[in-house]
Amino acid sequence: MRDRLIAGAMIPAPFVERAQRFRRWYRAAVLDLFGSVNLILAPATPCRAPRGGQKTFVLDGIELPVRANLGLYTQPISFIGLPVVAVPVRLDGGLPLGVQVIAAPWREDLALRAAHHLERAGVARAPVAALD
Repeated sequence: MRDRLIAGAMIPAPFVERAQRFRRWYRAAVLDLFGSVNLILAPATPCRAPRGGQKTFVLDGIELPVRANLGLYTQPISFIGLPVVAVPVRLDGGLPLGVQVIAAPWREDLALRAAHHLERAGVARAPVAALD
């Protein structure tokens, strides 16, 4: 974390200004979607959940490291600060795929209700850890 903060402090101001302009443009474009929908469903991960100890996965024929790329699809949403709930979805009994339920600003209630509905329908489920 410290190294990332130091690296960020070394970025020239014009780059930061350009990135902030892009962020504002991208946020406005995504917020426009909420004029016609209440929620957006999107993948949260580029692959199914990795098995314990799995180091790589294949995406579009390219082998990639799991750890560095697992949050690949969540970054564009986190970048603009929208409320999101990630749910593990099992469609065929195999390892789950992460799905994001994305809501408009201040509508966390919708995202949480949709995630709860997916869970009750048996589509989304997370294992409950046993407390010792």
